[in-house]
Amino acid sequence: MPGGRLSQQDRQQIALGLADSLPYAEIARRLDRPTSTVTREVMRNGGPTAYRADLAHRAAERRARRRGPAPAAGPADGAGGGDAEAMREYEETLTTVLMVSGLPRMMARVLTCLFTTDSGSLTAAELARRLQVSPASISKAIAFLDSQSLVRRERDERRRDRYVVDNELFYQATIASARANDQLVEVAREGVALLGPHTPAAERLENIARFLDHMSESITRAAEQARELLKPPSPRRP
Repeated sequence: MPGGRLSQQDRQQIALGLADSLPYAEIARRLDRPTSTVTREVMRNGGPTAYRADLAHRAAERRARRRGPAPAAGPADGAGGGDAEAMREYEETLTTVLMVSGLPRMMARVLTCLFTTDSGSLTAAELARRLQVSPASISKAIAFLDSQSLVRRERDERRRDRYVVDNELFYQATIASARANDQLVEVAREGVALLGPHTPAAERLENIARFLDHMSESITRAAEQARELLKPPSPRRP
């Protein structure tokens, strides 16, 4: 599989594939590239409906000219080792995938930073330094992620707020999502009662309620099972 950066011809092939409504995986197969490369390329250049090969290529050239050495993570950041260039590429890919799942870019960048830090926790100042953005940008991103139960706030020994991601957090976020489904089920069934059980609109709402009810139950059961699997083993008694 070829490495290196995308060429202008590669980008033209991506644009043609998007125009033909091909999935990213098929475009990547034709280019003999990873699907993540195509996904990242499209999402960082306007998305599938606004992607233009010439503009994307010029933007890549500008980034290459101004790209300097990656900022070094201090000891307090707890970042893992590894090849800096490969790590930057991986972080871009993970950020893009999080954006495809629905997160705004800055929120996705913050979450990527926390995911790829050994400690799984950073202060706002550490996040701002690592991402080279303003504290206000970090504050806004954290507020959003906290509202979605995607980060947890803790106080460290120096009474600083630290933002944490861990297995328990994902369990809580999944349960919160299932509860949001439960609320929609309840409101849908209120509509059924209001519209009458035999009207087309009521049948539509009842089908929505039944589907989401089933999904919520399945999600909750799967989350409970995953939580048990990821629990550390209990110490053996002598």
